[in-house]
Amino acid sequence: MFDLKLIRDDPDGFDKALARRGEGPVAARLLKLDAERRKFQTLVQEAQAQRNKLSEEIGQAKAAGQDAGDLVTAGGKLKSSIQENEDHERGLANELDVLLAQLPNLPLEGVPDGEGEAENRLIREVGDKRQFEFEPREHFDLGENLGLMDFEAAGRMSGARFVILKGALARLERVLGQFMLDLHTSGHGYQEVATPALVREEAMFGTGQLPKFAGESYRTEDGLWLIPTAEVTLTNLGRDAIWKEDDLPLRYTALTTCFRSEAGSAGKDTRGMMRQHQFSKVELVSITAPEDSDAELERMTGCAEEVLKQLGLAYRVMELSTGEMGFSVQRTYDLEVWLPGPGRYREISSCSTCGDFQARRMNMRCRKNGDKVSRFPHTLNGSGLAVGRTLIAIMETYQRADGSIEIPEVLRSYMNGEETIGAA
Repeated sequence: MFDLKLIRDDPDGFDKALARRGEGPVAARLLKLDAERRKFQTLVQEAQAQRNKLSEEIGQAKAAGQDAGDLVTAGGKLKSSIQENEDHERGLANELDVLLAQLPNLPLEGVPDGEGEAENRLIREVGDKRQFEFEPREHFDLGENLGLMDFEAAGRMSGARFVILKGALARLERVLGQFMLDLHTSGHGYQEVATPALVREEAMFGTGQLPKFAGESYRTEDGLWLIPTAEVTLTNLGRDAIWKEDDLPLRYTALTTCFRSEAGSAGKDTRGMMRQHQFSKVELVSITAPEDSDAELERMTGCAEEVLKQLGLAYRVMELSTGEMGFSVQRTYDLEVWLPGPGRYREISSCSTCGDFQARRMNMRCRKNGDKVSRFPHTLNGSGLAVGRTLIAIMETYQRADGSIEIPEVLRSYMNGEETIGAA
């Protein structure tokens, strides 16, 4: 959501910023609706003042034993006028809110303009891509040959884009989430939170999943939504709150199961577990004072990178173009891990700053000590990391010629000291 004062002060600048996101001009329509809404607000206020005055006159007339019939009739007409104008004002306010709710966040200066992936900007490459003396295989071949990854059984019970992991691979996925949480809580100062997987519509609206992307999430018959990411629940911890700025930044992390319908992904990643309807992810969320959000984005990205470094996985950091960014964000850094099987980089984390966009949608505020006036904080979110994709990267990077998989040293204490994963 946006501050209408910002749009009134610079409608051309607002439209130009939206154009960077591929949106057409909308400021004139917004301002027209706002002017009409405020006109009816004024009419209501003026009529209420007249009605209050009439009420006094009616009281005085009755006290003096005078006929107040004409005054009562006039009061009735004012009541009808107030009701009619209030209805007009509510209708215009709703139309304005609906239009504002569908507009994406404005990109920050310096974000590369572009319609898609080709315009993303390389920030840095980290780590050496492993060289093999044999043809590296993809994760699904490795997992199925080990007898520890079963897509057919998952398909029989749940359909496409599900997987069953067994034995050491199931354990490895579990301990990866544990390792990430331990690193972010003990090493990076995030507070671990256990959150619901089902939320109300207003929680999804607050982080920007609704209304525009309802088709990409799952909804229960009683109106609750399965979370597509713990960004929803962690950020909504601040709904309707007023934080003391001395307590900021707040940093939260959670390991949750996430659910996405993957609408629009037909034909993409149809084999394997790269794009699933159900997956585990460790999420990072920060709530900061506005002037600290740029530094917090760099810090959060570094926290996510540290997971990849400790696992010995090669990766690169890309700044997304305006056409690639998510709906609620102003700037995004994608971490893309190197996968030896297909011989390409794939996204494993997105770290983003949202400015005050989400805070406005969920009425989250902050206040400096001694100040009476509050303001909207900034929110940030990032994957720290997507657990399934991290499992894929480990399997492909640490594979051996015989099809077994070496366990990264940093995870061996979580795996009862085991060094390799072999056939079941």
